[in-house]
Amino acid sequence: MTRTVIIGAGVAGLAAAALLAREGHDVVVLEKNDRVGGRSGTLMRAGFRFDTGPSWYLMPRVFDHFFEMLGTSTEEQVDLRFVQPGYRVFSEPQPDGSRRDPLDIPLGRDQVIEAFWRIEPDSTSAIQAYLDSARRTEKIAERYFLYNPFTRPASLLRKEVIAGVPELARLLTTSLESYVAKRFSDPVLRQVLGYPAVFLGTNPADAPAMYHLMSALDLDEGVQYPMGGFWTLMERFEALAREAGARIETNAEVLAIHTDRRMGIPRVRQRRQVTGVTVREDGGAERYEVADIVVSGADLHHTETRLVASSDQSYPERWWSRRTSGPGAVIAMLGVRGELPNLPHHSLFFTKDWAANFAAIFGEDSRVPEPASIYVCKPSATDATVAPAGHENLFVLVPVPADPGIGKGSISAKPSASVDAAVDTAIDQIALWAGIPDLRSRIVVRESLGPADFVDDYFSWQGGMLGPAHTLSQSAMFRAQNASKKVAGLYYAGATTAPGVGVPMCLISAELVLKRIRRDHSAGPLPAPARADR
Repeated sequence: MTRTVIIGAGVAGLAAAALLAREGHDVVVLEKNDRVGGRSGTLMRAGFRFDTGPSWYLMPRVFDHFFEMLGTSTEEQVDLRFVQPGYRVFSEPQPDGSRRDPLDIPLGRDQVIEAFWRIEPDSTSAIQAYLDSARRTEKIAERYFLYNPFTRPASLLRKEVIAGVPELARLLTTSLESYVAKRFSDPVLRQVLGYPAVFLGTNPADAPAMYHLMSALDLDEGVQYPMGGFWTLMERFEALAREAGARIETNAEVLAIHTDRRMGIPRVRQRRQVTGVTVREDGGAERYEVADIVVSGADLHHTETRLVASSDQSYPERWWSRRTSGPGAVIAMLGVRGELPNLPHHSLFFTKDWAANFAAIFGEDSRVPEPASIYVCKPSATDATVAPAGHENLFVLVPVPADPGIGKGSISAKPSASVDAAVDTAIDQIALWAGIPDLRSRIVVRESLGPADFVDDYFSWQGGMLGPAHTLSQSAMFRAQNASKKVAGLYYAGATTAPGVGVPMCLISAELVLKRIRRDHSAGPLPAPARADR
């Protein structure tokens, strides 16, 4: 039986554990923190239950496929609800205090087209064509790019891909920002179509237009919510991994990945072979864990520059010096007394000067933007279990530079002045733009996270909340792949490797590891095993 050690019990680590244990591996998952879930964490305070990470349930087919790979289904594992509206957009008030009415993005393609038409009457054909293109691109991405280990060039030599080369070339060589600007004139509609780039960790001006495929998800398919929050998903992933036979240890930090020379291989092809890991247990004792295979779901920079010897590094520090991080984040978790009817489940607050906003986050003279384009989630709009009766639960995300110097939030220490100030500014911004003048006085729970927390908790490269930005040179086959180039038996999963950031991508990364181990070179999702009860 193949002895497999998985580093990290985040989404990718748990997914890899479930898939490989079901494959017949003897799997142990080693997690340095005292809980599973990684960046998809949870926080309980005074009857409030906060998700501390992801909160948008998109790419449902990826979840469906993952559960099918484990012999179950989404319906059996998760209680999903569509949210209506999908989200609300608040625009920055004018200097005289006047403000544009909020824009609701409704559920359903026809309703979205009508919403665009009300703002830009001649946009109907443009938004229809845009969503059609987004859907085509999303299907091609899923069939030929997202699940592709890129171990065989022939995997892309398919009629559908070849026929789409001219369009794909245009989408890859055009920025998302300019692609949208050519089709729509209203600034808020442009922002609605460009903002998905931020969820991919980059500036719309730097993201390839290929990522307009994201609009097929929120505008065409709609936005769903797993009842109980994203933490419920983490509980299900953990349960499925354990049911498959994986063992999961928390408070078990991997300090080093060990290798040895492979025997019986001609020198010209010689690679080193993974042999095990050193683990520091709760209390400080260290032990050696033997492994035939190691899958690191930890941050790739940490894995490559801290856990393996310099001679075994596929992605050494000099490689990272040429890479671009996605943004950092200041996150506020607020428990609020009374109802907040002006805020639906999801809200986006867009600044007027986007160029300045993104320059503050990604530019050379980086700083916490003020005001910032922020995201607010109110899960209590859909789920009464996340807040006490008569209260609301708010998750506020402020994109900031990937800079640990911004400091920590309040969860693990006294918050830094920069984090505290960013939270204060966000609260006042929500109060003013959404018309909730007494918001600050109604806050009964206030907790926060900053970029330095991401470093301490997840060894996050540069304190980023997501991983390397999805620029063209850091996407698809150009992104760090899922197997070591130097060490046989060492694999990588998670948001910092292929195919990219987000919970669905982490699930796919685990399947890419499985493909690598099987030596499966196919481009699309693996066939799901037949269920015995069907």
